[in-house]
Amino acid sequence: MHTKLLVAGLFGLTIAAGALLTGPASAETVSYTAALLGSQEVPPTTSKGTGAVEASYDTVTKKLAWKVSYSGLSGPPTAAHFHGPAEVGKNASVVVPLAAKDSPMEGSATLTDAQATELAAGKWYVNIHTAAIKSGEIRGQVVKK
Repeated sequence: MHTKLLVAGLFGLTIAAGALLTGPASAETVSYTAALLGSQEVPPTTSKGTGAVEASYDTVTKKLAWKVSYSGLSGPPTAAHFHGPAEVGKNASVVVPLAAKDSPMEGSATLTDAQATELAAGKWYVNIHTAAIKSGEIRGQVVKK
């Protein structure tokens, strides 16, 4: 009888230890980047401004975090956004607004599954708008690093 209890107890401990070692599904963080240029706007601009996007997406929490830096714009940003879904050379609606402010702009948002799929497929871009170029002064397609 003691042998059966001992074996059952050891079996239970083995299963519990295995569960602790495997734990819950681990998060994957996917890194994204974009180069912001006037030539990427649709239609292109002659802006001397440039910028960069560094972003990361956590596949478990579905949180997208970003840092958008820029310089050389014709004036301060009046708006900035992630847009999508769109291929390079196409325009799309605003998906996630960014706080238009001094460089760098930092923030985060929780994405839907559909938004995460579009982002992973390279169908989002970042656009920075100014008073001089209301439709967007610099833009860049967001791609995986």
